[in-house]
Amino acid sequence: MSKVLYIKANIKPEGKSRTYSISDEFINEYKKNNPNDEVITLDLYKEGIDFLRGEDLSVVFGPKNEESRNHKVLKYAYQFKEADKYVIAAPMWNLSIPAILKAYIDYISVTGITFKYTAEGPVGLCEGKKALFVSSRGGDYSNAITSNFEMEERYLRTIFAFFGIKDFKTIIAENVDVQGIDVDRIVNEAKDKSDKLAKEF
Repeated sequence: MSKVLYIKANIKPEGKSRTYSISDEFINEYKKNNPNDEVITLDLYKEGIDFLRGEDLSVVFGPKNEESRNHKVLKYAYQFKEADKYVIAAPMWNLSIPAILKAYIDYISVTGITFKYTAEGPVGLCEGKKALFVSSRGGDYSNAITSNFEMEERYLRTIFAFFGIKDFKTIIAENVDVQGIDVDRIVNEAKDKSDKLAKEF
């Protein structure tokens, strides 16, 4: 049995997010194909994820023990480490990810939990796990010119690899804010892709 951590980072309410309509489709199909797996939904806005404060640093960089597992920040790093698979759902905001998702990544980027430093450099402690990133973008960032502006998938793929997670897939719905575009078709195509991926994820 696998443990799936479904990380949601969108301020829009349920039913209003194109990103969530795709990621929820994936999760529902995944559950059908993996009824014994545990899916934990972590809505970052409902969690009230905040920026790291000065008083948090001594715990983040301090010893990791049973007491630290219950710290308001470190509990997320432990939760992340204990999962086997990750589904991250977040729209593109200003060419990157929503700030709350970056704040969450600061919570889980903890030496001794998700990675460690060695004489040869940093080593990820989450090897053998897999991730899926689901997003929607107002424009097209897939061509040779505009891809240089895209910093959401590139960043997440890089930081997950830093944790040791190399199996990183994406489902991206692009052009959803372009006038005259059939947005429903774009979203439905992304949902079709999510249904197929859910069978093998």
